[in-house]
Amino acid sequence: MKPNIQLLNADCMEYMADLPDKAFDLAIVDPPYGIGVNANMGRRAGQENSNPAAEWDKLPPPAEYFTELVRVSQMQVIWGANHFIENMPWNARCWLLWDKKFSDELSFSQFEMAWTSFSGMSKKYDAAPSAGYAGGAHKKIHPTQKPVSLYRWILENYAKPGQRILDTHLGSGSSAIAAHYFGCDFVGTELDPDYYAAAVKRFEAETAQIAMELS
Repeated sequence: MKPNIQLLNADCMEYMADLPDKAFDLAIVDPPYGIGVNANMGRRAGQENSNPAAEWDKLPPPAEYFTELVRVSQMQVIWGANHFIENMPWNARCWLLWDKKFSDELSFSQFEMAWTSFSGMSKKYDAAPSAGYAGGAHKKIHPTQKPVSLYRWILENYAKPGQRILDTHLGSGSSAIAAHYFGCDFVGTELDPDYYAAAVKRFEAETAQIAMELS
């Protein structure tokens, strides 16, 4: 059965406010870390445009966001939690580590960490940031864009086909593409209309290509 994928240009807090408790099996989210990422990096795949600067990374989400996220989902994977752990009053045994394979000379972090609500052992995924972008053919459309293959790895380890997945910060749409591949129902919200439009365009292009290959 074809998964139900919904991409919404919406405020995640407003969306979650209308949900019943535990509406989703798993939330996989990559919220702002509050570290001041270059506001225009990756915007419109690097093309010049007249859009205002996207100043979404000034602050991490407040504690109320995490409380609501836990209310509406059975389990959670939260990227960047090491930057805002003071807003999350929960311990975690199972952390995920994404090793980006960066050299020591680069100024970017060599790895990223995700807090999870799972009780198993911590796990590591190795992949350069460009891995999983349809063979590297697509330019980045978001400054913190993560590989589709990373989200697919998370789903393979922590989800089952047919489950409902939530992403409150859709960004580039990598999580939606992975959910489509894996066979999960999915809802992704993105507040920024420009990033949202780019994510929808990318998702439609990726899934159309898959459909043509299978036909």
